[in-house]
Amino acid sequence: MRAKTITFFNEGKRIQQLIFERYLKDFILISIGVGSATIGLKAFLLPNKFLDGGAMGLSLLTRIVTGVDLSLLIVLINLPFLIIGYRQISLQFAIKSAFAILVLAILVHYVELPMLTQDKLLISVFGGFFLGAGIGFSIRGGAVIDGTEVLAIYVSRRASLTVGDFIAIFNVILFTGAIFLINIETAMYSMLTYFAASKTIDFIINGIEEYIGVTIISEHAVRIRETIVNTLGRGVTVYKSEGGYGKAGRVDQDRKVLFCVVTRLEVSRLLHEVDKLDQNAFVFQHSIMDTKGGMIKKRPLH
Repeated sequence: MRAKTITFFNEGKRIQQLIFERYLKDFILISIGVGSATIGLKAFLLPNKFLDGGAMGLSLLTRIVTGVDLSLLIVLINLPFLIIGYRQISLQFAIKSAFAILVLAILVHYVELPMLTQDKLLISVFGGFFLGAGIGFSIRGGAVIDGTEVLAIYVSRRASLTVGDFIAIFNVILFTGAIFLINIETAMYSMLTYFAASKTIDFIINGIEEYIGVTIISEHAVRIRETIVNTLGRGVTVYKSEGGYGKAGRVDQDRKVLFCVVTRLEVSRLLHEVDKLDQNAFVFQHSIMDTKGGMIKKRPLH
């Protein structure tokens, strides 16, 4: 009984430690994100009246047109998105996002940074880079400082539009408005800022190594599995599948389906090894946003 109590106590401490580490990691990532976004806004975009896409771009455009303080607009424009986030995602997400947005608004209002360059191309690229890094780190911390994606998720669940379609339409309307409300040159540079920001967000969220999930269906699954493990040094999961209908017609016997995760640079070699064993193997791939646990890194071969 005492041993069970000690085990339960140790398990509780371990879980509490994991929760603490997670919140600490999220806090650090959100703090880095807010700081990076502040640099992008104050040192690049704001002094030159450039825009970005999404809710941040709408805040910047409203500030240019009305003269209202940007820090206030960041809070007001993102407030509906926070409410939607609370209803569609979770209270924890809404609290983290509210914290990130409030801190960003405070920093934008009180922090003064020198304008680092007057070159419009550099302003667009690096302004987008710092702002995109800020959004990306915040997302990795479980929060948002730009609520457009939250609204996109909400709309996609109630309409035929995908999240990507909605964000694209939102930004087309935003930049079209910028053409008429400011000028076409600023709108074009702002589009460049948006592209730089979106690519940076993808880089921050997906990391340097982009992972690909590869599923292989073959009559030679056993030999292919051995090759993946022994030659490529990769982990592989084997699924048992029932017979269905294939290229050769009806398939009655059960088969084994292989699944492994590799980096994009390793896909070509994996496919080459599969082709050497079975040119008729059915192989399909899909991108993986993130990974955790398992044998992701290549093990040393002896």
